[in-house]
Amino acid sequence: MSQTFNALQMAEDHIIDLDSKLLKRKLRSTKSACDTKVTIDDRQLKAFCSNDYLGLANHPSLVEALAEGAQKYGVGSGASHLISGHSIAHDLLEKKLASFQSQHIPNVRALFFSTGYLANMAAITGLARLAASGDVSIYSATLNHASLIDGIRLASAQTKATVAIFDHQNLDALDAMLDQDRRSLKMIVLDGVFSMDGDIAPVSKLIEIANQHDALLSIDDAHGFGALGQHGHGILEQFNVHSERIIYIGTLGKAAGVSGAFVCATAPFIEWLIQKGRPYIYSTATPPAIAHTVLKSLELIEGPEGIRRRQQLNQLITVWHQEMHFSHWEKIPSCTAIQPIILGSNANALAAAKLLDEAGYWIPAIRPPTVPVGSARLRVTFSANHRIEDLSELIHTLNVIEQKVSKDSQS
Repeated sequence: MSQTFNALQMAEDHIIDLDSKLLKRKLRSTKSACDTKVTIDDRQLKAFCSNDYLGLANHPSLVEALAEGAQKYGVGSGASHLISGHSIAHDLLEKKLASFQSQHIPNVRALFFSTGYLANMAAITGLARLAASGDVSIYSATLNHASLIDGIRLASAQTKATVAIFDHQNLDALDAMLDQDRRSLKMIVLDGVFSMDGDIAPVSKLIEIANQHDALLSIDDAHGFGALGQHGHGILEQFNVHSERIIYIGTLGKAAGVSGAFVCATAPFIEWLIQKGRPYIYSTATPPAIAHTVLKSLELIEGPEGIRRRQQLNQLITVWHQEMHFSHWEKIPSCTAIQPIILGSNANALAAAKLLDEAGYWIPAIRPPTVPVGSARLRVTFSANHRIEDLSELIHTLNVIEQKVSKDSQS
């Protein structure tokens, strides 16, 4: 047998190191549709971990729409949007997505992407190229999602943009940094709802700061679109804001229950991304059947059923805050479907997740680098398909497990 070559040995060593630090991740394969109950390894588990906030991922109307879309458009797009892959289904979807933000962004237009990662990469790198090299500043929130961070890193490498980090809960520091900035293009980039903490960005104040300092404000509303606002239009509707400085990114695989993402902005910005957004230009278009399905999802989100599902979601959040109390763990309060429980160590988080699994629940441990070192957690998420009884049973189970994990960690 030949000696293991160097790259392979490095990979094996790094994996062993991750495992020793309790940071190795493992895939689990479901055998059922995304819902509040899923089948894994021939066991049915109660899932409180998906981002299917409105419970639409297995909705009969969307299943039917996908079949209808496949019958009408086939199962593939065949090329990138600018070659031959752009369908009337994509066009109709983009018009509807733009209408969701029409009260908040003037002369708004939407651009559809296959993933939120691509949408963020395209928006950040594309818009950074509006100014000359070295004449760009990007301000990134500390807890931003990896797709925002990677988009900013690539934009900085491409344009020599200066990058500064800010705390979204301390906007005075951001204001002070911008006050000293004389570059011609300034971009503030952050999540609307922070995915691991569940807190909401102070959008109204951020728009004031962007106006004062002539900056763009890019908001990734992945966890707000569909779930926030009276009609599910997201964080801009929630705060009732209006500005041509806003670059709004939403995803369609979370509350919308399907797949894909989009960027909404005033029309010239979208046209620029079509011309210069490399992730858009060089990616095969999402199958039109998916766009057709998302269009049906938007109809549900905006209509009476969407309103009812958001009301159910808000009721679950209220019950959680009223009834879930910990003696040893830290509950981060959130008015969203994301409810983090901080356990601190990787060992404690993994132990709690294992006990939950044994009790019939699927709530994985979230560890670094997804969250800061020392803040490993359980990320409990709600779906409109959860019942109050489901939540009460989870609360009881968590209280029992908290006592056991705390006792074991002290012994």
